[in-house]
Amino acid sequence: MATAGKNLSQFDAASLPNGAPFRVGIVVSAWNHEITHALRDGALEVLKTAGVTADNLVVHSVPGAFELPLGAQWLMESATPCDAVIAVGAVIRGETAHFDYVCQAASAGILRVGLDTGNPTVFCVLTDDHIEQSKARSGGKLGNKGVEAAVACLQMLALKSTLYNS
Repeated sequence: MATAGKNLSQFDAASLPNGAPFRVGIVVSAWNHEITHALRDGALEVLKTAGVTADNLVVHSVPGAFELPLGAQWLMESATPCDAVIAVGAVIRGETAHFDYVCQAASAGILRVGLDTGNPTVFCVLTDDHIEQSKARSGGKLGNKGVEAAVACLQMLALKSTLYNS
């Protein structure tokens, strides 16, 4: 298991890129809200620590993981567009192939939004076999994947800023 023995929440706050210049969106799946809200909160904490102001944080909910790509795209294309979006969801394996279809659609769609817009669109969708795995990755013994997603988001924003504003 890739996360065995690792705490996803460990990062050096002093090494975070400055988030103050950026408008960051978080689109959150309402399905499995106990998990997704914990992931969202972890991401928000990191973004605020990095200097993203409350005025530059945009959080919206969508029904489920399948709707995350369109929600992310809308945040990128709104009247006040986001510089980056973190897509937060949790899909827990059930008894049918539904899990596979939703996971594939969410991951491909989130990737497509990033490539089509040229803006960081960070995949923060847990795809676990059971709820215990999701709990471990959303503030439990393995940390919080939302924290990791926010760090990745800030790093990608800094990279884009370096490459395009030099």
